[in-house]
Amino acid sequence: MQFTSNSWSLHVLAIVLYLTQLWQMSECLREGQCEVCVGVITKLVNRLESDEKADHLKIEEKFKELCLETKKAENRFCYYIGGLEESATKILGEMSRPLSWGLPADKVCEKLMKKDSQICDLRYEKTIDLKSVDLKKLRVRDLKKVLNDWDEVCDGCIEKSEFIARIELLKPKYMREEL
Repeated sequence: MQFTSNSWSLHVLAIVLYLTQLWQMSECLREGQCEVCVGVITKLVNRLESDEKADHLKIEEKFKELCLETKKAENRFCYYIGGLEESATKILGEMSRPLSWGLPADKVCEKLMKKDSQICDLRYEKTIDLKSVDLKKLRVRDLKKVLNDWDEVCDGCIEKSEFIARIELLKPKYMREEL
């Protein structure tokens, strides 16, 4: 097979386009990634009046108001992008301008993730219903959270089965059966 300069450049161009497309796909959010960012920005968009949605300064003002009501992971998100007085960084413009252009929450979070990857590491706390959950299917991190919520420790526990045994032992103390 003989390549002419024209066909060679077409092959190189095709490879470059393919690699560019792969790179762009890797930049997209995966399911569950940036859940706190998407959640807070969705709340913000739902609070905005139609005349405020196109003005990035009004969006920033509303965001700061929203941040005053947040707790835990949402409050940490506000801190990261500058929605709180004590925030160390201020990248509110990176959030408000794309929102004013009509960009959806997940795309705004992709842009914020490029500025600060911590933003997408935030997760909402899972509530675990110990009456119905199979402890063997939980992660060790979740088992530790259950013990921590009860202000209990599992000294010397290394294996998942040891954490499960400790929880089963303490269940009667912390879980009352409804009559």
